[in-house]
Amino acid sequence: MRKDDKIRGMIASEAARLMYEDGVREYRDAKRKAAKRFGPEKALSLGSHLPTNAEIHEELARLIATREEEVLPQRLLGLRVTALSYLELFEEFSPYLVGSVLSGAVTERSDIDIHLFSDSIEAVESLLRQSDIPFQTETVPIRKGGVIRDYTHIYLEDQGVEIECSVYPADERRNRTKSSITGRAMERASAAQLRKLIGATARANEA
Repeated sequence: MRKDDKIRGMIASEAARLMYEDGVREYRDAKRKAAKRFGPEKALSLGSHLPTNAEIHEELARLIATREEEVLPQRLLGLRVTALSYLELFEEFSPYLVGSVLSGAVTERSDIDIHLFSDSIEAVESLLRQSDIPFQTETVPIRKGGVIRDYTHIYLEDQGVEIECSVYPADERRNRTKSSITGRAMERASAAQLRKLIGATARANEA
């Protein structure tokens, strides 16, 4: 972000506020709503005033850390422990934790995002039924490798926390989805990696 681009900075701050206070989940939606306060979105875009998702994420993380300094560590630990229980449940589907619970920028509205890899949606659903876990499924179009494909998302709930499981074919495990924030391969954590992260988080909370 250019130092003299105050409008871009204000849009990033407003978009972060909308995500934090109003629960807007998508960076694109928050950016568009925020931009309307400063002029026509098309004109702002032509003037390179629209911030990147990374800039909004940085503002959001700063906002969360400032306003929720006292509750954030315990909330994050709780969400990560819950996430780990589902990574263990889905072990046969090579699960990974992604998103805000991994990055640490969580609010009271944050959900848990998990990627699963299986050539059988029915196998995932069967496991959930056997475990007496209610769920809903949805087909979502996702762009991967420049091609839009339909993928199944499975939604669960655990003590008020939504858990979204995106199911990809088994052979896509090594082809990581691009992050909407960085544009690079999405950061992800296996169960083993998350256990280490939880241990570090718990130690930090005790310090």
